Amino acid sequence: MNSRQRRFEALVGALSTDLYRYGLWLTSDPGVADDLVQETFLRAWKYLDDLKDEKSARAWLITILRRENARRFERKQFDMTDYEEAHIADEHSLDSETQLSQLELQRAMGQLAVEYREPLVLQVLFGYSGEEIGQMLELNTNTVMTRLFRARNQLREMLGDTATNNRRASE
Repeated sequence: MNSRQRRFEALVGALSTDLYRYGLWLTSDPGVADDLVQETFLRAWKYLDDLKDEKSARAWLITILRRENARRFERKQFDMTDYEEAHIADEHSLDSETQLSQLELQRAMGQLAVEYREPLVLQVLFGYSGEEIGQMLELNTNTVMTRLFRARNQLREMLGDTATNNRRASE
């Protein structure tokens, strides 16, 4: 095995789980997330020699994954339906308040505009700084920080409304 293969296999081993998790957040579809990760690694293999700094590998791969996801929409025109989601969550089997809170948070995050959701997911799931997110999304740091601020405020409003409505329903 040559050094290029070893380097690539190390990237796959270290980052495939993170890429899958991010792909799942973007698509909400495990099959599509798997496909995105595969396409990302295919493209990464092709351009592996362009990666000069191993420390930036995660950001580089996430950028590739984002672009692969965008290419999906360029290649295929989706039929629009009246249904917002293709699957229906089984809310009755949730057995703890924590699971319900996580589900509410995930749904609220899913309702954010992509421009707010994407930086928030990168920060929450991967712990990236505003500067790192800016590099990945090709935005300046101030724009990223503004979007993160607005995303959190929108989540507070949505979750505050949910909590208020839940209290009223139980009264």
